[in-house]
Amino acid sequence: MQLQELKCFGAHPGDGNPALVIEDDHSTTPQRQAFARERNMTCVFLDPADTPDAACVLDYFYPHTRSPLCLHATLAAARVLFARQDGSASLAVTTKLRGQRLVLARDGDKLFVRLGPQEVPQIDIAPDLPARLLAAPGLVPAAPPRLASVGSPKLLIEVADTALLDGLRPDLQSIVEWGKANAVNGCYVYCRTGDGAYEGRNFNHLDPALEDSATGVAAGALTVLLGRGITLRQGKATGHACLIRTRVDGDAILVGGRAEPATSG
Repeated sequence: MQLQELKCFGAHPGDGNPALVIEDDHSTTPQRQAFARERNMTCVFLDPADTPDAACVLDYFYPHTRSPLCLHATLAAARVLFARQDGSASLAVTTKLRGQRLVLARDGDKLFVRLGPQEVPQIDIAPDLPARLLAAPGLVPAAPPRLASVGSPKLLIEVADTALLDGLRPDLQSIVEWGKANAVNGCYVYCRTGDGAYEGRNFNHLDPALEDSATGVAAGALTVLLGRGITLRQGKATGHACLIRTRVDGDAILVGGRAEPATSG
């Protein structure tokens, strides 16, 4: 077994969302889940490719569950895979659980994951739903809440400013229950910032300590909703400053940022 720890989507060198990349591993799914739980870190296992045009298969595990897709762990895998390539600008991988094809690309010191919009559940969003889920009586979203996805459906809720965003203490139990009932992977709450960028927080865990420092699938979903590339900050609540950049290329969405060994900085 070979292990490499990386930090991904960091706004500054040495910062970011950590992930472990594991190679040459032949353990079972329960053993992999136990490993992620023991390390208390997102893990991505690189398994042999199942198609001739793919570099490998990515199998994702959070400490509490297996996941069909994790973009910060994909960015970590991209850094490891590109380190062995001589000048190649892109390569393809597939995901273990759903067989989703992802194209990895590099542009200078930035890495990107290329993927496409996906269908979302067709559900009615009640006008009072954001206020109820976010435990914010009287909350009026800055735009109508919408669903969007690049692999993990998110309920996207825009609020007025960073002060409101930072002060949220949502009803995590209600968010999880509503998400399970509607096949939606939690809420991503965001606001516009004065420099033309965005800032966001992701809520899809029962434990507040598990709040994401960077949520690439949410950045991709927000890009789908807005129809243009964005700069998105996240991680203030967790103490890990992250910066996600997205691009729109035809029908594709590119989600990317920094990925570097955890020992640097």
